[in-house]
Amino acid sequence: MSSKRNYILSDDDGLNAYSLPRLSGSVGPDVVDIRALYQQSGLFAYDPGFTSTASCRSEITYIDGEAGILLYRGHPIEQLAEKCSFLEVSYLLLNGELPTQKQYDDFVRQVTYHTLLHDQLSYFFQGFRRDAHPMAIMVAVVGALSAFYHDALDIRSKANRDLSAIRIIAKIPTIVAMSYKYSIGLSFMYPRNDLGYVENFMRMMLGNPCEEYHENPVLVKALDRILILHADHEQNASTSTVRLAGSSGANPYACLTSGIACLWGPAHGGANEAVLNMLLEIGDSENISHYLEKAKDKNDPFRLMGFGHRVYKNYDPRAKLMRQTCHEVLDELGLHDDPLFKLALELERIALEDEYFIEKKLYPNVDFYSGIVLRALGIPVNMFTAMFAMGRSVGWIAHWDEMISDPEHKIGRPRQLYTGKTQRDVLSIGERENSA
Repeated sequence: MSSKRNYILSDDDGLNAYSLPRLSGSVGPDVVDIRALYQQSGLFAYDPGFTSTASCRSEITYIDGEAGILLYRGHPIEQLAEKCSFLEVSYLLLNGELPTQKQYDDFVRQVTYHTLLHDQLSYFFQGFRRDAHPMAIMVAVVGALSAFYHDALDIRSKANRDLSAIRIIAKIPTIVAMSYKYSIGLSFMYPRNDLGYVENFMRMMLGNPCEEYHENPVLVKALDRILILHADHEQNASTSTVRLAGSSGANPYACLTSGIACLWGPAHGGANEAVLNMLLEIGDSENISHYLEKAKDKNDPFRLMGFGHRVYKNYDPRAKLMRQTCHEVLDELGLHDDPLFKLALELERIALEDEYFIEKKLYPNVDFYSGIVLRALGIPVNMFTAMFAMGRSVGWIAHWDEMISDPEHKIGRPRQLYTGKTQRDVLSIGERENSA
């Protein structure tokens, strides 16, 4: 990060000027360093939603929303999704470079031998109702990991942070699968060390202890790609939540829990679930035109889910890859005649030809296709956000480690624009009625 000439901020009357450094990263917009703004001027910056505020320095992920570019450690997402496995991408996000064969084999071995949960955690699930939402279970169980793996909670130790990262990547698929099995009243399927990361998860999630589970390579590849595409996405709401929680020195499991809770929101990780619910509401391709008109009406509460993106003002690069994956899965399973899938593809076609959506660049995003793929894989709708959390866990822990390693990091403490009552005296309880 380099510094350019200072940025000069002036009062409205031009009587006072404040000099603030202008900083440049390796790519992307410059930023104005406003850390000294209050000291110089007595002013705070006001930026609801942090749409124009850089909260940190990071070397992990870069997004150019105008050009539709997503890079993990400088590598285009398109190349990573085509040439790498999820665990290769996980190693990249954590360590900064893609692994050599030896590094990869060692990383896979470490992850594989940490997939099993402490046996007492299996009893933890029994405290939940069977109809509890899987994300509610995940929030509780991931947070509880700190009570079972407290041997490596000294976050000042790089070795401890690395071990915690391995444990999180390894154990969250087991937790996701167990959350689902518990919700439907079936026995837990324990991980097997002779299976790959995604194969192991699919067996735990979709297998039956009464029979052998045979994975389909096309479906394994599809799920592996979904995890890669969701592994990180710069300073989104859940990642920022993990960083904010981590800034206090909280343990990594507590920080991940905060990220999972944030991801649970329908405006964030619940978007692919909302896409499926929207398709069910539309019901039939004959109704598409009606719902498109509703989506164009600013006074109508209906929103076309899975189209457009807050960051991407062009085509979401992940959506292109997910669309390809969607068709590969539908072809493999012979599901192109499924009514819901046909409806989704017809909605995509009509929307992409509609001048309103073309003008506003409301292209299908990754959530539009990922829900379709997950449903085809046999993942129930209420598990979609948990699947998102499984992929995003590596990004969360990479950002947490990067923040802890940054010598400039300090506890997060946003400011506010106070609009409440000014100072006033406290009246006794008898006086309050007379003053009302």
